Amino acid sequence: MGSDRRLMISRAHGISVSSRPIEMVERKGKGHPDTICDRAAEEASISLSKYYLDKYGRIFHHNLDKCVLIGGQARARFGGGEVLEPMYLMIVGRATTKVDKGGSTDVVPIGSIILSATKSWLRKEFRFLDVDSHVVVDYRVKPGSVDLVHVFDSSSGVPLANDTSLGVAFAPYTETERLVMETERLLNSPDFKARRPEVGEDVKVMGLRENGSIHLTVAAAMVSKLINDRDQYASVVKDATEEILRMADRITHDDVEVNFNAADDYKRDRYYLTVTGLSAENGDDGQVGRGNRVGGLITPMRPMSLEAAAGKNPINHVGKIYNIAAQEIVNRLTSEVSGVDEAYCYMLSKIGHPIDEPQAVQVEYYGDASEDRVRSYTTSLIEEELSRLPRIWEDILQRKYELF
Repeated sequence: MGSDRRLMISRAHGISVSSRPIEMVERKGKGHPDTICDRAAEEASISLSKYYLDKYGRIFHHNLDKCVLIGGQARARFGGGEVLEPMYLMIVGRATTKVDKGGSTDVVPIGSIILSATKSWLRKEFRFLDVDSHVVVDYRVKPGSVDLVHVFDSSSGVPLANDTSLGVAFAPYTETERLVMETERLLNSPDFKARRPEVGEDVKVMGLRENGSIHLTVAAAMVSKLINDRDQYASVVKDATEEILRMADRITHDDVEVNFNAADDYKRDRYYLTVTGLSAENGDDGQVGRGNRVGGLITPMRPMSLEAAAGKNPINHVGKIYNIAAQEIVNRLTSEVSGVDEAYCYMLSKIGHPIDEPQAVQVEYYGDASEDRVRSYTTSLIEEELSRLPRIWEDILQRKYELF
């Protein structure tokens, strides 16, 4: 790490999140418009990176971390419905579009790579989305900034940071955070979908812990053609609520209340019905970076980075890799050191400097472990994780990390 000025490890002061009287947590599921944009950006980056590797043996500069989803128009009704106007998904960014090769110039088929990758995962993930008629996929990708391409290409051995940016992470999850995470995972799991296919992929979960009770508000788009009437709709809601409560018993001893599709009004015949299982079919828009942080949650009671990790290049974009590295550090610290109950890591880069030489790393912890022991262990842990950064792209391309 270099000088001690850049490495600060200390016991945290104040009240830990799990000890506070109130806690709020959110997760946007895989079908939420913002998560769709994150996924589109990341899959585009992975596909382009693999193309560069296969064709040229290395990953070239790119950042595809801007994406917007414009909602369509649809008319859903019990037993059926139709999409009237398609959604519009546009991926925006910068990339290496031409490669000099033995005196000739190769043109990288950016459009074909992005469009093919996007349509492929959309077909795989969303059961009732007709990719050919329900969504228009588009892109606007231009050559990268000369300065940033120079930083990317000038690295020898260890890549140079392409930005002055920070990564933030915490561990472990509280019971509320785990419950919010696992509720969305349950509703979008293959087993649950086999039992209750009427529940679509657009699921959002908001958790509130207050005075020993956890209140979950779940919004789940329902697939209209699979639900014949109000009674069947109510039956699906009841079954899903009961499954969530059974799962909650395995996570927490707190009282748990589930409010499923809270905006429904049975007296006025208002239900969360969709044709595709996605709210984006009828005017709900999305954007990269407005959803889950690295780790998969939105946690206003915790420190967070506003960086959108999805779509950033996996080689030297510290807005991506520092958030991953910080998460690995706190995960290991809390699991490997007895007496460290909760930990936070803050990591700051400096543009143009090697990615394994951050400006500053700060780690704070709660627990009764001695500061000397934590400092010694964490120092070596940080060095180990920093040494992995030049090859972290390999795990990113394997989708090892939860980036959103």
